[in-house]
Amino acid sequence: MAAYLNGFIDLPWWGAVLITLALTHITIASVTIFLHRAQAHRALDLHPIASHCFRFWLWLTTGTITKAWVAIHRKHHAKCETAEDPHSPQVLGIRKVLFEGAELYRAEAKVQATLDRYGHGTPDDWLEHNLYTPRSMLGIWLMLLIDVVLFGPIGLTIWAVQMLWIPVMAAGIVNGIGHYWGYRNFACEDASTNIVPWGILIGGEELHNNHHAYGSSAKLSNRWYEFDIGWAYIRALEVLGLASVKKVAPRVRWGEIKHFCDSDLLHAIITHRYDVLSRYSRIMQKVSAQELEKLREVLRDSLPDLREVRRWLSLDQKDLQATEQAKLQSVLSRSEKLKTIYQMRQELTAVWGRSNASREQLVKQLQDWCQRAESSGIAALSQFSLKLRSYA
Repeated sequence: MAAYLNGFIDLPWWGAVLITLALTHITIASVTIFLHRAQAHRALDLHPIASHCFRFWLWLTTGTITKAWVAIHRKHHAKCETAEDPHSPQVLGIRKVLFEGAELYRAEAKVQATLDRYGHGTPDDWLEHNLYTPRSMLGIWLMLLIDVVLFGPIGLTIWAVQMLWIPVMAAGIVNGIGHYWGYRNFACEDASTNIVPWGILIGGEELHNNHHAYGSSAKLSNRWYEFDIGWAYIRALEVLGLASVKKVAPRVRWGEIKHFCDSDLLHAIITHRYDVLSRYSRIMQKVSAQELEKLREVLRDSLPDLREVRRWLSLDQKDLQATEQAKLQSVLSRSEKLKTIYQMRQELTAVWGRSNASREQLVKQLQDWCQRAESSGIAALSQFSLKLRSYA
């Protein structure tokens, strides 16, 4: 009887830890592969067997309703860092999203307009209507029973960690820290960051800035030193015939410097616009550091906080408040170099931001931009223009 109460599998403490890590990792893999990359972004197609296995496991370990998760995530991308974003730490504060991410998710899941607008294309079969959606809590209690029967009293702890894993790691850390702290490969319009370059613990979701730059990519790693374990699993599923990748992020390629801009160059620049902006941000940092230091020596206490000025320089003018625009213009009026690199940045982003200009007009604007950059007298800007001409 005592052996029965201790469960069918008698685990040492380290065995319980390993089992817990394994079970939670399967859940993370299910979220990133099935919910995120396959359902929300259609970056890959899953075989019905693999798709249902992921859906069943998520029902057991999270009670997640596919349509709700997908709709909320798509809305996050559509309204990122605005008041309508369901979980932006830039709007709500890092503490709110980090510690109450699951509550934010549940609140948004009750908004029918969100589900109707963004939840299209998700499972709509008999199981979804009769089991997974109306009885989402049943899977969680079934998982508790399985854990206790298999592992005895320690199964309660294993189950508790399973239930906390997604609210903490995904709703809290990815949605919170992933838009607040880390490094950025791409200068996206939002505040997304890569938390660490090794996407293992959260299935690759640590590479959040890469994902926001190329949302429909099945692969989240981009640099040679980055690793996305979710992508490794997808490749394994491909080998087994259980997955088919539809799209991955384009890799930057270089050709000879084009002295005259053409449609191919324009297309390459638009495709890699976040990479272009990231490289431009580096020259802005270099030039602004030198110029702001000169201004600080002259203006002393009348110069706004340098960190704020650097942030303003990296943003589009439309993203600045009226008071910030006024302060920035005051700084720019005192430095011709700063004024030039800032204005040139605004004009560069307009190349891919204008929808009413013809391709011929955009090519002409790009050619004009490069010529002015190369004759600006700013060495870093001239070198950037030559690099821009070599995108392929």
